Amino acid sequence: MALWLNRQDIETVLTMTAAIGAVENAFRQLATGGVVMPQRVGFGGNGGGGAAMPAYIGGADGGLGIKVVTLFGGNVAKNLPLINGTLLLLEPDTGRLLAVMDAGYMTAVRTGAVGGVAAKYLAREDAQTVTVFGAGVQARAQLEAVCAVRNIRQALVIDPVPDAAARFVAEMGVMLDIDVSAATDNPAAVAAADILVTATSAHEPIFDGHWLRPGVHINGIGSHAAGWRELDTTTVQRAKIIADQRAACLAEAGDLLIPLQEGAIQESAIYAELGDIITGNQPGRETSAEITLFKSVGLAIQDVAVAALAYQAARTAGIGQELR
Repeated sequence: MALWLNRQDIETVLTMTAAIGAVENAFRQLATGGVVMPQRVGFGGNGGGGAAMPAYIGGADGGLGIKVVTLFGGNVAKNLPLINGTLLLLEPDTGRLLAVMDAGYMTAVRTGAVGGVAAKYLAREDAQTVTVFGAGVQARAQLEAVCAVRNIRQALVIDPVPDAAARFVAEMGVMLDIDVSAATDNPAAVAAADILVTATSAHEPIFDGHWLRPGVHINGIGSHAAGWRELDTTTVQRAKIIADQRAACLAEAGDLLIPLQEGAIQESAIYAELGDIITGNQPGRETSAEITLFKSVGLAIQDVAVAALAYQAARTAGIGQELR
């Protein structure tokens, strides 16, 4: 029988540390040819739209599935979530349905997890200070993941809504047992960062790349549309760029596409994909002074890897509702 796993079920069984391991394995499979992953297919109509994201991951810890995510702006007035997601997890050998899963919390965790993987391979070993742009769900997941792979002692949060920043400070400081504070001086907060995370819905650059100090690692997470960007051209020019997937970033990452259109960088500026670094096909950080940038637009392998992990944990724990 297939399982229905709601958000609470997944929150019960899914940990960030385990998700980081699953996502790391998925990118290793991607780099070694063990993945089938078509580009996401977008659709729209009736005031909203969404995307379908299928993937197959080979290996003992792999999986097969498809996530459908939608965004309907009118939902706010109806007191409904703006974004909804559902994932169908299938048995890789037979195509049999294993589970129908709420993908809201799972999406936040899988996106946080890839930031953790990137920081594991690209941030300096002695990184202690994180600056986070954004105070929402994704900013929280990103900070949690980075703290899972580095001995972080301090986090600074920057958000245009003071109440959101205050909630972030109160909640994340207790959760992670580190010093978390709201930044009031953006240039100083950027310059202080050993790891800098952008997890906003901004359409234009949110800081000046000249503020970055040598040795910082950047996780560029929030922007995933060709005409939007969080990072300015200076940041991109100064950094060694690692993409989650080159083709996906060249289709959707405004952070890279806009500097390309300006002629400020060439496609060859994308140094490697994350899987190349994980497998050792390409070296990651080579000096303590270089600026590294991981640019992610989100891949279906992240969803399937984390879904397969959550499904196995739910079966072991006896959690979920059998579908008949």
